[in-house]
Amino acid sequence: MSSEKLNKLRESVINFEDEAVDLTEKLLNEGESAKDVLYVVSDALQIVGEKYEAHEYFLSELMLCGDVAKRCIEKALPKIQKEKIEMAGTIVFGTVKGDIHDIGKTIVSSFLIGAGFLVHDIGVEVDDKTFVKEAKEKNANIVAMSSLLSTTMLYMPEVIKALKKAGIKAKTIVGGRPVSEKFAKEIGADGYAKNPTGAIEVCRRFMEEIQENK
Repeated sequence: MSSEKLNKLRESVINFEDEAVDLTEKLLNEGESAKDVLYVVSDALQIVGEKYEAHEYFLSELMLCGDVAKRCIEKALPKIQKEKIEMAGTIVFGTVKGDIHDIGKTIVSSFLIGAGFLVHDIGVEVDDKTFVKEAKEKNANIVAMSSLLSTTMLYMPEVIKALKKAGIKAKTIVGGRPVSEKFAKEIGADGYAKNPTGAIEVCRRFMEEIQENK
């Protein structure tokens, strides 16, 4: 393991530098394992999340770090598949019907990918039928829903009902600016996250529960 280069990759992601993507490619070409690269990117995003919670970083920095991390993971994906690295879990993630906002979803997706989850971003304005279809096709462990508007978050319970009706056992997590933990409980969601690091914690807990119940 090239600790010096891996440390440089970590710092590049934290500082949202495009150099991180080239560094990832170089490390992989030099024989570094995709698992180690994935770990370093995940660790960097953990630090970024802590900076956000401490108000050292703001939404713009989160977006930039998330984008850099996502591109690093995309570079590593072929080797991840080749090395048959077991991902932390499979997530289907969409912004609910009526809502075209995807900034929050994109940021959280990037952090979840960095944490080792296989995330299928199914876009915006996603209706209940599409959530059901994608969850079935992708064999999702978790279905994540996002909303930025108080009017569109009211569609979330429709998705949860449709998933249950279809017999899909995937855990459900909701989030977005108007969404609260209280609302999540009221609509029967399995979990709620306020920010990217919270989403990682909840999804990791879901996977522990899924493994225990196997």
